[in-house]
Amino acid sequence: MAEYIEAIGRRKTATARVRLYPGTGEIVVNEQPMAEYFSRALDQMILQQPLSLTGTEASYNISIHVRGGGEGGQAGAVR
Repeated sequence: MAEYIEAIGRRKTATARVRLYPGTGEIVVNEQPMAEYFSRALDQMILQQPLSLTGTEASYNISIHVRGGGEGGQAGAVR
């Protein structure tokens, strides 16, 4: 199994466990592609902000498990 970096984020009542693996930029949220899970473009942008700011969009595959709260709160917890 590949090594990864894991972090936990919280926003309002949402909690996210995020794992970063070396990879090509694939993002999976609760076993679904990011665009399927977060249908709003704003939530997708919030999710990708840290990667955009550091220029690492294509450097990591990301596995996210998030629960609680609404879509906006979940996106904030992931960020």
